[in-house]
Amino acid sequence: MKIFLKKLMQKMLFNKTAIPTSERRVVIFTAPSGAGKTTLVRHLLSQIPALQFSISATTRPKRDSEVNGQDYYFLSKKDFFDKVATGDFLEWEEVYADCCYGTLKKEVDRIWSSGHQVIFDVDVKGATNIKNFYGDRALAIYIKPPSLEVLIERLKNRKTESFESLQRRIKRATLELEYENDFDCVIVNDKLDVAKKEALSTVQEFLALSLV
Repeated sequence: MKIFLKKLMQKMLFNKTAIPTSERRVVIFTAPSGAGKTTLVRHLLSQIPALQFSISATTRPKRDSEVNGQDYYFLSKKDFFDKVATGDFLEWEEVYADCCYGTLKKEVDRIWSSGHQVIFDVDVKGATNIKNFYGDRALAIYIKPPSLEVLIERLKNRKTESFESLQRRIKRATLELEYENDFDCVIVNDKLDVAKKEALSTVQEFLALSLV
């Protein structure tokens, strides 16, 4: 099985032309904020060259460490809702007051046209909408923290949020923990190395099946 997967992944690696429609797949990672989905997505991107990250659009202010067009597409609220009105988004949501996130359709098309498969790092509602849109062509993975207490501690340790922002994230994360059964599989991120291995094998198998 490992040899079979390796050959198929090599085939995808050297495919620089647009992926045929029948072989197009998306991988969706979702979780409450602080569960570690972004860390796992970055690991997969470093291990599976066939994957490319879908960059989300947002109206929130850019942080000093972030790069427009690399971390997010930073849009004004007007530009964002102009794109909503013209149907440019695959999915979007106002996550917090005056803070919107969404996936642009052209971003997904760009990745497929470059010969890569798409990987998303999105919130629970966005993941649900993308999964519903692509159906069996999508693998939706929910990253679960070992407990709510651990999740809250991780959020506090970030030290990137104001007190009010932190409280909003904790409230939202508590609600999002109820959605784990809505996705294709659940990975508990207790020990990071174990979660990385499980995520890698799950995604490799899914992508290999698209080429059979």
